[in-house]
Amino acid sequence: MEQRMDNIKKQLHAHSYKLTPQREATVRVLLENEEDHLSAEDVYLLLKERSPEIGLATVYRTLELLSDLKIIHKINFGDGVARYDLNAEGAERFHHHMVCIQCGSVDEIMEDLLGEVEKKVERNFQFKIYDHQLTFHGVCHRCTENTDKK
Repeated sequence: MEQRMDNIKKQLHAHSYKLTPQREATVRVLLENEEDHLSAEDVYLLLKERSPEIGLATVYRTLELLSDLKIIHKINFGDGVARYDLNAEGAERFHHHMVCIQCGSVDEIMEDLLGEVEKKVERNFQFKIYDHQLTFHGVCHRCTENTDKK
């Protein structure tokens, strides 16, 4: 985790920002809960336990800055809540998600499934793509298995 924190600090410095204690605390919460796709409110509640002096507005500003700098991705799974996902170290592209409409779980697909689609869009529409997000909505294997057992 310290290596990732150091890399994030370098990314901030490259854009003339400092890793303030508030930003560091926010990034640590994201790193510690990386698989959970936290909302700003989730981050705030987790931060309150260890840093009660950090306000919700500071969390929002920090998340927006990290999103603007492409350190994290701001994503929406169709429920109206913005969630945040750390950019994978060394990844060229963002990863995809599968959202279960029964239990609400979010699973990740780490491979890029849209290489050929991107080429076609760039060629047919003269549109330069830098990144993409893909979210599948359906029923996860856990819910399917539970239904099959009944």
